[in-house]
Amino acid sequence: MKFRSFSFLAASILLLSCGHRLKDGEYSLTILSTNDVHGTWFDSSYVNAGLGKRVKNSLMAINTYVDSVRLSDGKDNVVLIEVGDCLQGDNAAYYYNYIDTLSPHLFPRLIHYMGYDAVVWGNHDVETGHSVYDRVNRELAAYSVPFLAGNAIRDDNGKPYFPLYRILRKAGLKIAILGYGNANIKAWLAPDVWSGMHFDSIAGRVQMDVDAVQAKEHPDVVIVAMHSATGKGDGSNLEAEGLDVMNKVQGVDWILTSHDHRPYVESRERCALINSGSHSRFLGHGKMHLKVEGGKIVEKSFETDLIPVKANRVDAEMREAFRKEYETVKAFTLQEVGYMDMRLHTRESYAGMSDYINLIHTICLDCEPAELSIAAPLTFNGTVSEGTLVFNDLFTIYPFENQLYVINMTGDEVRQYLEASYDRWINTVSRPGERVLKIAPRNNSRNWSFVEPTYNFDSVAGINYTVDVTKSRGERVHITSLADGSDFDGERTYKVALTSYRASGGGRLLDEIGIDTDNIDERVVARYPEIRNLIYNRLKDDPTFEVEEISNPEILGTWKFVPENLAGKGIEADLELVFGKE
Repeated sequence: MKFRSFSFLAASILLLSCGHRLKDGEYSLTILSTNDVHGTWFDSSYVNAGLGKRVKNSLMAINTYVDSVRLSDGKDNVVLIEVGDCLQGDNAAYYYNYIDTLSPHLFPRLIHYMGYDAVVWGNHDVETGHSVYDRVNRELAAYSVPFLAGNAIRDDNGKPYFPLYRILRKAGLKIAILGYGNANIKAWLAPDVWSGMHFDSIAGRVQMDVDAVQAKEHPDVVIVAMHSATGKGDGSNLEAEGLDVMNKVQGVDWILTSHDHRPYVESRERCALINSGSHSRFLGHGKMHLKVEGGKIVEKSFETDLIPVKANRVDAEMREAFRKEYETVKAFTLQEVGYMDMRLHTRESYAGMSDYINLIHTICLDCEPAELSIAAPLTFNGTVSEGTLVFNDLFTIYPFENQLYVINMTGDEVRQYLEASYDRWINTVSRPGERVLKIAPRNNSRNWSFVEPTYNFDSVAGINYTVDVTKSRGERVHITSLADGSDFDGERTYKVALTSYRASGGGRLLDEIGIDTDNIDERVVARYPEIRNLIYNRLKDDPTFEVEEISNPEILGTWKFVPENLAGKGIEADLELVFGKE
């Protein structure tokens, strides 16, 4: 994926370095970026594998490409930046976040080994909590690598909680890297994980920050690295401000975006943008060429592309340098935690009730005083086999560090909530052959995917209901009774278990039906630890999950798509397009 270079001859001064005078000549600077690696640190899974087998995308492969670029372009001409969501998503991250809290954290050591120049704080890094990201911040600082988030503002003094910028000297140039976290943190995460701070819009403050840094530091090149999606550039989405910044902010040469997991590059006359996607699949790659005459930059040009990373091109030296840590995480991952007499297959949850979602609902309804449970599939397409469970299986069942809340909702709000959820999930159909699920070809290819994020496909347990695929929103959901057969009352207040992500406004499902998530504390009646830990603690008390226990209709109730002859065949055909044949 490559975009052509743009260049122009300035009619006036483009950038004058007031603090130092550039020598006349031509300069070339290379920008490399990663983002949303989500713990893909090691090149191998931990189950039935050794390091180097069953290869997966990883920083260990990324480093091969980084070293190659440094060799070709010159180490002192290359800037390497990580743009956030690096501390969550894999067993290794979990282990060093929460299990081994005494040893030096692995992530800063990896960053130091690979020679990163800066790291940005992402929303899933926030999710780990103060004890983790404060520790990582300290340990990164010990390697002289800043954890940047200039829009995370302290409540006590109005200053950034993390550094705003770093100054580098590469390729004979003075470079300023400004970093920003996502501005929409409060919409997903419980306040306790980001206590003591609040978050400004990036687009709303970045020009002020750039102007201040230019006035103080007089850089030749300005890079804005933001854990925010590329977006549409229309200012409509607080968590997707990349093109908003590109369209409006002056004095910025490079914009690095992230968060949406969608690779994207764009070059313009005055600046360029890179989003490397996610999970170590691409290395963002850009080049900037400058011409200096009379101490002034009079010409610029940009090249932007993405380097596809081959998972098996692993840096063998890096692998060996961290083999001990891999073996430690593997041993933790493979510890037996219980037994299950059924297979969980997460793709089944898009077609109706499934053992996978039933298990999560059962865990949630065990938390007093919950009467109903709201849950969605968080693993897109995973399987946990029948038999012995190891700790790794818990990451398949529940990959995120979401806490469990119990909140008050009326029966009418529950019904409206279900209407909002299924509206993200299904179309209104009238005859066979129409798409029941909201799916579409991906990137104009033959591959199909869901139009909406599947982690917003919530169902409710504790009631009996149907979802009519021939009806439109507002008329689809018919609730017949509570799970025990008693009447479901639209005016009654129920205690509903759901994730901290959802309670804080994640997916905007609650806000969409009129529940003010900014003041969710007024509805919260109980808080519990992370849901994966609830599953683990349940197994410690009783090490066996039985299908009869996790699928009891007198506790969970039942739900299904109707009419079954139309919905069933249609959904089966749709899932085959997305996942292929079973």
